Amino acid sequence: MAAITITRNDHNAAGFRRAAAPSRDDDAARRMLALALVLDGASRADAARACGMNRQTLRDWVHRYNDEGLAGLSDRRGAVGPQPRLSPEQAAVVAELVRAGPDPAVHRVVR
Repeated sequence: MAAITITRNDHNAAGFRRAAAPSRDDDAARRMLALALVLDGASRADAARACGMNRQTLRDWVHRYNDEGLAGLSDRRGAVGPQPRLSPEQAAVVAELVRAGPDPAVHRVVR
């Protein structure tokens, strides 16, 4: 098993724990605690298991931390996943149709 190396010297194990304590991002805090365990000498498997992830995922988070610092431990929001297919105007029209509900005479529904 290849060792993972935290190359940034911004935080030590205690520093990761101090940064995780007030964090409102639970996932990032869990990742900080996993890195603290690695710096304490825990194996990659043990640190990953203790923080609810697998070894490969922990390795990926170490690389992100090495590249981006603590900000790299937060999920990237916005650029991930499918893009909306409706324009804001179209979404407003659909929302209004949903709020209005069906017309029993036109849509031939009972409820």
